[in-house]
Amino acid sequence: MTSTETLSVRPFEVAVPQADLDALQHRLEITRFPEPAPGDDWSYGTPVGYLRETVEHWRTAFDWRAQEARMNGFPHFLTEIDGQTVHFLHVRSAVAGATPIVLTHTYPGSFADFLDVIGPLTDPVAHGGRAEDAFHVVIPSVPGFGFSTPLADGDWTTARVARTWDALMRGLGYDSYAAHGSDVGAMVSRELAILNPPGFLGAHVLQLFSFPSGDPAEFERMTPADHAALEFAGWFQTVNGYALMNASRPQTIAAALSDSPVGLLAYNELFENFGNGTSLVGRDQVLTQVSLYWLTNTSATAVRYHHAERNAAPVVNDGPIGVTVFADDFRSMRPFAERDNTNIVSWTERPRGGHFAAMEVPRDLAEEIRAFCAERRSPDPR
Repeated sequence: MTSTETLSVRPFEVAVPQADLDALQHRLEITRFPEPAPGDDWSYGTPVGYLRETVEHWRTAFDWRAQEARMNGFPHFLTEIDGQTVHFLHVRSAVAGATPIVLTHTYPGSFADFLDVIGPLTDPVAHGGRAEDAFHVVIPSVPGFGFSTPLADGDWTTARVARTWDALMRGLGYDSYAAHGSDVGAMVSRELAILNPPGFLGAHVLQLFSFPSGDPAEFERMTPADHAALEFAGWFQTVNGYALMNASRPQTIAAALSDSPVGLLAYNELFENFGNGTSLVGRDQVLTQVSLYWLTNTSATAVRYHHAERNAAPVVNDGPIGVTVFADDFRSMRPFAERDNTNIVSWTERPRGGHFAAMEVPRDLAEEIRAFCAERRSPDPR
């Protein structure tokens, strides 16, 4: 077993200075809203009506200190790996033999994605599960996000993050563990499967981002559901301008996002608009995420992973991976996913929930993670 002494870990508490909250409040009070587009709906981007209503709630009703206290209800830590400060939550289960798992968040999300999943995973009996389904949960902030700052030199690709997570888990004393993620978290978790280090139990993801290569033969195996998924992917290409901007001019957009909290809220429209109006993410959940980005001033580094990945060469994954497709999320297309991942060990679908399932339907997500790991777990020998 890797010794915990190989990793220098120090406790951390989320504690935003009151002066920063006062400055945010002032900026919200003097917001200059743009002119509404015709119809003021989501077809042009974030509607002004939505911004006015949400900013009013942000100013008068949203309670950052309550969210901060909720975050601090779990143990936080900082460490250094590969020259990078890494922030993470580490919540051990009281159940002997619990399975270690590393959970990786979305963009535009954070470690706060998983606050509602921690309980069901660490204490499954209290949430309708079995004791043998318990997990020791590690939730890092991707370098450049939240409190994993400042960003160390060099490009932080998802492959580099995966290597860092393996070092983190082994430094915490886990020589066997599983992984889960959505969005950038799905990419990092897949990279862990590609790495497939000794003792790795497998990656559970919400998306396998595989697309047609141009070979007409690939379409022969497509089902009607696969064609519908391809149509959804086509729709998403009409609303993902943020990804193109992040990949091509990250520092340009970062200047605007770092100077306007309402601009940041508008740019993070993915929370509301990913499933074309189906999102179940609540208003306070959105504002918690946007406030965290604002208060840590991490917009410039959070957008940079798109730039780091822009020229990444495709790699076939031979490691164990499973996918759960939520109804209103990007729908992975099986023929292409199987081309790019030779060891898909599970494929399930859920009728409710979307891209941010950890916040939308945390109980359902916990059930999927438990089911994936049930046949793959190795007990913690400590």
